[in-house]
Amino acid sequence: MKIILTSLSPDILSVIDPRFGRSACFLFVDPETLEWQALLNPAISAPGGAGIQAAQVVVDHQCSAVISGDFGPNAYNALKAAGVPMYLFGSCRTIQDAIERFKAGQLEQIGAPAPAGHMGMGKLH
Repeated sequence: MKIILTSLSPDILSVIDPRFGRSACFLFVDPETLEWQALLNPAISAPGGAGIQAAQVVVDHQCSAVISGDFGPNAYNALKAAGVPMYLFGSCRTIQDAIERFKAGQLEQIGAPAPAGHMGMGKLH
């Protein structure tokens, strides 16, 4: 299993980035072995469509789930269409905390996108 988390830096010891489409980095993590890889978000500076581009990264890397602070309508719809479950970081502040809570089933799986017009500015829930 491989999950993807949004982070502020390309390191498993990073603090989370609450934005999905415009997160600084994506961390691909096997929650069981904690093997990981980082990818700088290619959509961070996109003039538009960052959420859809970020969703495509998730799909291209065949991730089983994605964890972030929020998901805009376009990203949400793209990930839902691809069958990728989305979870919120909740009160987590670090990538490692989010992984542990994910493994324990303590993260909220979302069923709706963030409100339109959120402008990529996710919030910590």
